[in-house]
Amino acid sequence: MSDSDDDVPQLSAETLAALQEFYAESGSTGLGQDSSPTGKFTVGAVEEDWHMSQFWYSEETATRLAEEVLHQAGKHGRIACVSAPSVYQKLKQLDSERSDSVSVVLLEFDRRFAAYGDEFIFYDYNNPLCLREDIPPQSFDIVIADPPYLSEECLSKVALTVKYLTKGKILLCTGAIMEEHARKLMNLKMCSFLPKHSHNLANEFRCYINYDSSLL
Repeated sequence: MSDSDDDVPQLSAETLAALQEFYAESGSTGLGQDSSPTGKFTVGAVEEDWHMSQFWYSEETATRLAEEVLHQAGKHGRIACVSAPSVYQKLKQLDSERSDSVSVVLLEFDRRFAAYGDEFIFYDYNNPLCLREDIPPQSFDIVIADPPYLSEECLSKVALTVKYLTKGKILLCTGAIMEEHARKLMNLKMCSFLPKHSHNLANEFRCYINYDSSLL
């Protein structure tokens, strides 16, 4: 998501391609200087890039959402984070403390996150079903998604990805103005929990789910 707002400039496809090429040629991993096993998964280890509509969650929100999906995935469950890198990072931190490890992947457009190895899956919402061949349908116990833009067009395409990936459970994080679209596209209901970002956003942000939850 990355974690998102709609009132930000958008880079053209050509500019984004040039930016990705720069990272590849410079050998930059995109991670901060702390490359320790735990430090590289710190929320904010990869800096926000507002050109790509990236706004990371606060530490408290990232923890709350990560704990929620861990609980819903169950022992040795599989979790997919779609455009939600700060939740992925917090999941990796929390999972390192568990004996019943889960499997987590990050679907993300920003190739800086390729530093996380095979758990990174390049994802462009404009091609919602263009995924790696080793990602079969309905193979994740829960999918958490944060579409990069607050638009019906973006959410409609992300919804195709989410419904392809999940066995059933969905946790969507997006603006309050998307409530009706979330209901129509994925039959999701708004939660009382209010997610917060490390930098305040102009748009009210909410979470939506399609299952019973005591945490949200």
